[in-house]
Amino acid sequence: MSSHPSSQPSGHPNGHPGSRPTPLVEARDIVKRYGPTTALRDGRITVLPGESHAVVGRNGAGKSTLVSILTGLQAADEGTVRFDGEPAPPLADRDAWRRKVACVYQKPTLVPDMTVAENLFLAEIHAARPSRSAPRSGRGSGGRPPGQHSINRQPLHRGLISWRRLRAEAAELLATWDVRVDPDARTADLRVEDRQLVEIARALSFGARFIILDEPTAQLDKREIERLFARMRTLQDSGVTFLFISHHLQEVYEVCQTVTVLRDARWITTAPVADLPQRALVEAMAGESVEDRADRHRTAPAPTTAPVLLDVRGLTSLAYDGIELRVREGEVVGLAGISGSGKVELAETLAGLHTPTAGTALIGGEPLPFGDVRAALDAGVGWVPRDRHDQGLVPGMTVGDNATLSVLDRLGRFGFVGGERRRTVAAELVQRLDIHTEGPDQPVSDLSGGNAQKVVMARALASDPRLLVLINPTAGVDVKSKESLLARMDSARDDGTAVLVVSDELDDLRRCDRVLVLFHGRIVAEHPAGWHDHRLIASIEGVDHHG
Repeated sequence: MSSHPSSQPSGHPNGHPGSRPTPLVEARDIVKRYGPTTALRDGRITVLPGESHAVVGRNGAGKSTLVSILTGLQAADEGTVRFDGEPAPPLADRDAWRRKVACVYQKPTLVPDMTVAENLFLAEIHAARPSRSAPRSGRGSGGRPPGQHSINRQPLHRGLISWRRLRAEAAELLATWDVRVDPDARTADLRVEDRQLVEIARALSFGARFIILDEPTAQLDKREIERLFARMRTLQDSGVTFLFISHHLQEVYEVCQTVTVLRDARWITTAPVADLPQRALVEAMAGESVEDRADRHRTAPAPTTAPVLLDVRGLTSLAYDGIELRVREGEVVGLAGISGSGKVELAETLAGLHTPTAGTALIGGEPLPFGDVRAALDAGVGWVPRDRHDQGLVPGMTVGDNATLSVLDRLGRFGFVGGERRRTVAAELVQRLDIHTEGPDQPVSDLSGGNAQKVVMARALASDPRLLVLINPTAGVDVKSKESLLARMDSARDDGTAVLVVSDELDDLRRCDRVLVLFHGRIVAEHPAGWHDHRLIASIEGVDHHG
């Protein structure tokens, strides 16, 4: 593996033997902070003209932050970005950025109820307007900052849009880049892959030849992926350069020439894909050598003789398919997978948020109610949601109110909650979870992230659940709070509670008796306690890893 981007081979197909072409994009020593959090502390990448360059790394590695800086959505606190050897444009000059780079995101930015033709030129309408935050020059530029040269190519006739010419110019643009889509088609009716190609064509119409693809295959099937890759290769031959962001490592080997690895908000390595075996790539992402990895996992055998508490058979929805899953009393089962694997939606279904299209789930031999959080709670399900801010806490309420929301029916009669009883239960939960607070009457909004998450966990445990569903239970908390939260999970296991843990954090999954890996909505692997990081990551990323 190379130790610096500049160590890429000089004989790149786009250069001359013994020489290295000027990088199309180069970012060096990038630092980006959000308050006390450093999202990127050593970001760097060098993308050569005409290549497909992959960026890989686990969640939190810094990929999204790097993309936002490369697209001019935000400025780096430190470091430099250059295009074709020249400094990146000022952030306010959006037109200049559009001529340099575009990002096709996992969620399309096209307006679904507009036609393809309308969407192709929609961005130009916005591009012709000066940025609200930009300084006005006041002369000859319509108020645009110096350096902006937006050309409104909307075909106009007597001040009105000529729809006939709009369709004709859209058809010409699509034909130029061999995008075989009807300009009059409603965007919402297009296949996902065609929507992506329309977005690429729109970006190319501005003059951008550097296209970032952010998880482009997340919603595509195998045949659609093959077609997308074929189009990428054709566009590369036409002079387009791609930055390919993906969790699917096998796709990196299929479509990319170079790969950059980020880990823990730092650049780790850049190397030609052909020179980096999958085993080495996984090790770079995991941060350890396979051979040097000691077995530090919990190795106690799973309680195979305990009664099955959760029995899931054939559970199917738009996000997952044919899920077969059983969790015993006193067993902790992890669910792992990349974004879009279906793991979160599966857990939320079991917590009562969604209704599957097929399949059954039994809890203690009784049907688990779907689509009704209150009914799931009554059936014995405790739940820590994936986002404590949006789903977990009521910010205008106190610590005690939030912690006891799940057991209000136990705190009084005839709809009246006894104040003294509520305070007693809340105080017990504060002590049990070691929540650092002035008391149950303190506003929950005053707490740190770790203590706020403990309140969410307290509410889940307050009902003495038979099944505890935890989604990213330690996300965004400090090390001490993380250990405290995981200790509560261990206590629940010891009390005979069945626990289902969805997490992107390997430390969370290490506490599990076994980990199930979802890929494209299906369970594809099971790892018993004692797994090694490289093997689990290989399963999560969809790599067929042997040995």
